[in-house]
Amino acid sequence: MSSGVTRRTSAQVSGENPPQKNGFINYDNLTYLKEMAQSRDEIEKIKADVINQVKLQLNEVLDKALTDSKQNTLSNTDGKGNSNSRDNPEQGKVFVARRSLLDELFEISHIRTIYHMFIAALFLFALSTLAVDYIDQGRLVLDFDLFLYAFGQLTTVIWAWGLMFGYTLLGPYHVVRVWGGLYHSCQKRTRVTAGMALILCASQLSMLGIFPVCVVLRYQLPPASRFIIILEQIRFVMKSYSFIRETVPVVFRNTPQKGELLTYPSFQSYLYFLFCPTLIYREAYPRNSHIRWNYVGKNFLKILGSVFYLYFILVRLCIPVFMNKSSQAFSTRTLILALFHATFPGMLILMLGFYAFLHCWLNAFAEMLSFADRMFYKDWWNSTSFTNYYRTWNIVVHDWLYYYGYRDLLWLLGQKFRSMATLSVFALSALVHEYVFTLGFGFFYPVMFCTFAGIGVVFNFTLNDKRKSPVWNVIMWTCLFIGQGVHVCLYCLEWYAQIHCPRTGTSFWELVTPRSWTCSYQ
Repeated sequence: MSSGVTRRTSAQVSGENPPQKNGFINYDNLTYLKEMAQSRDEIEKIKADVINQVKLQLNEVLDKALTDSKQNTLSNTDGKGNSNSRDNPEQGKVFVARRSLLDELFEISHIRTIYHMFIAALFLFALSTLAVDYIDQGRLVLDFDLFLYAFGQLTTVIWAWGLMFGYTLLGPYHVVRVWGGLYHSCQKRTRVTAGMALILCASQLSMLGIFPVCVVLRYQLPPASRFIIILEQIRFVMKSYSFIRETVPVVFRNTPQKGELLTYPSFQSYLYFLFCPTLIYREAYPRNSHIRWNYVGKNFLKILGSVFYLYFILVRLCIPVFMNKSSQAFSTRTLILALFHATFPGMLILMLGFYAFLHCWLNAFAEMLSFADRMFYKDWWNSTSFTNYYRTWNIVVHDWLYYYGYRDLLWLLGQKFRSMATLSVFALSALVHEYVFTLGFGFFYPVMFCTFAGIGVVFNFTLNDKRKSPVWNVIMWTCLFIGQGVHVCLYCLEWYAQIHCPRTGTSFWELVTPRSWTCSYQ
């Protein structure tokens, strides 16, 4: 019997079939139980190894992101701490093929579970909305009147966007092309350059400055349609500026020899740039070999799910609260209660905006265009300072502000004016944010400007990169919660105040004074 067991064990180890006698396996029960126990021990060891491998993989992903950030900083700094590369504005961003951080993190089951929790919360929002409608109206009602209102007049949005896109596609490209040809073929280069600059500035101001504002105000577009027009206006301005900023120095440097044609970016590369998810122009970008259309479809479905998520947040957590608050006189108590009510939905809106746009939307267009550099953000959620948060939250916009704002100002003013360059970039960003919110909501209430240019600047210089303790990450998240609560609270109160107490005049103070400060709702 023991020899039979030995033969069976060695046969199993070697992968062969165990010896049989009369069609039955010959083994000892006690030995079989021991082998089962050994198998369980081996499975537990494998399980522990798998968990360790997952942890190592997660650590490697996060370490890689942090290392990339440090390398980008060190590559711009020599051994004496001087930023040599910033002295030369021609040394720009280098694009590298890489995946988005969340795509890598979602391969880890523990991170996917957190994602599944948010999906479960979406289902709960939908069920609670259905339950409330059934209790109040005696039937299941799931209408989306808020969507129909917010995205109204889409026909106007489409033709206005088409005109802005048509100008951005043809205007800057051909003006700079004509200027480049004349610059190297005539004697009066200064006059030619000044004339073309005036033509370009006038056309930019008309089509990408005045025109979208007139469309928003003339047709009284609803909020979501307003935001589409204004955000696309800003995107076209930033894209066209990047193309001009990257092309003009090349034309200055490269003088064609007699009989040669001027080397100029191709129209196809400029057209590709207008759609690809970056604000830094290059003649060529790293590209993927194929398009994963299922990945594109999933991202657009996630965007749609995020829009529904936003709808339920507004319907269940914001509108009922602030409709009741709007019937109360403005006081410190009302403001504090509304602020804390708005903190949680405000943070959810921030997370949804990040996930829907910076991850899903940009990755969908990157995949459709085979754009390989997917670093649209870094691990901002691990930031222990607001300095790092501002650098990692939105890489796409940060790169534009850094290369064309901060670094160009350092090149013009000198290294001694770092603080002035930083403050200038903050001021520009705060003004643009306030411009978007003012035209998007249809009233002036400089909450975004004050929090961005005021509190944001203070946090940038006080909560800086010297803060490394995890405690500072808790402080950063607490400040984000409070900041989002302030935005949602004050803008919602002002929205309902504008409805209940509309303006009666058109004077300057009437336009800039918040209605929520004086509206009594009587």
